[in-house]
Amino acid sequence: MATFILIPGAGGAGLAYWGDVVADLRRRGHLGVPVEIQADDPALGLPEYAAITDAAIGTHRDVVLVAQSMGGFTAPMVAQREAVRRIVLLNAMIPLPDESPADWFQTTGAEAARRAANAAAGLPAELSIEELFLHDLPPQAVAEMRGADREPAATPFGQPCTFEAWPDVPIHVLVAAEDRMFPATFQQRIARDRLGITADFMPGGHLVARSRPHELVDRLVGYLDA
Repeated sequence: MATFILIPGAGGAGLAYWGDVVADLRRRGHLGVPVEIQADDPALGLPEYAAITDAAIGTHRDVVLVAQSMGGFTAPMVAQREAVRRIVLLNAMIPLPDESPADWFQTTGAEAARRAANAAAGLPAELSIEELFLHDLPPQAVAEMRGADREPAATPFGQPCTFEAWPDVPIHVLVAAEDRMFPATFQQRIARDRLGITADFMPGGHLVARSRPHELVDRLVGYLDA
């Protein structure tokens, strides 16, 4: 049995986002632990996100750390590195040491990449929240994500991601091919430039744990034998 610690993206809605994945992992004999972060609380920033993740790891060992979107900034700050045996970055922001999320957007050219991808797909330059994040989710998942939505506080966006180097464990970058927030080719470039890793691809949009949870679990469990 493997333990998957599941870090959410901005907003921090752990169970609402990861619930289907947790259930499918359980059916396959594994443990999924969704990390819940009250990211609308301005008192919480990147150090607190990492501390909450450390608490979720607790006494678990042989952990697979799965980081969605902005959760990529939490993953390298986790203090319990000895417990982490593998990292999966899912549609994730991949920081450099001491880079803030706000700086990441500027340095990587994420906004320009998104606009270019929208133009190539015949989409407007600016998309609504529904068009950006919820376009491929089934109706029930859309309703649940809207109900669990938290507007993230500004606090973590200006804070440095304080780490010296990524843990010396296998790292996988998993990209959903129809992600409209971080286009697939953009994610592929960032993974190569910053980690020297060739990204893996699967169908789905940015919130792929809600749109294709079973296919995602196939990939996560498959990494155990990588």
